[in-house]
Amino acid sequence: MKINDPRVNENFTELAEVLSMTKDSGLIEDFLRCLLTPAETADIAARWALVKALNEKTPQREIAKNLGVSLCKITRGSRELKKPNSAFARILAITEKKSAGGR
Repeated sequence: MKINDPRVNENFTELAEVLSMTKDSGLIEDFLRCLLTPAETADIAARWALVKALNEKTPQREIAKNLGVSLCKITRGSRELKKPNSAFARILAITEKKSAGGR
């Protein structure tokens, strides 16, 4: 599929809806590892790690060095994190709430 194919949005939305219906993080992890190649898994994990590092105010060059990601990806992550009602910020808040013992 090409990026502008309407089936991209249809399938991506369906996938998000299905994942939101389960509370089984083990199932979701197994599913994602089946769906993605090891390289795609590593890339997504690195992107999430960089968002968390940005949230902790880690300097961008240090993130690039530690995670082996480009400054371009880090800049994009930083911009997304700063947007009003940022999805990154909202997910980080859920993560922080979970880490604090709340659910």
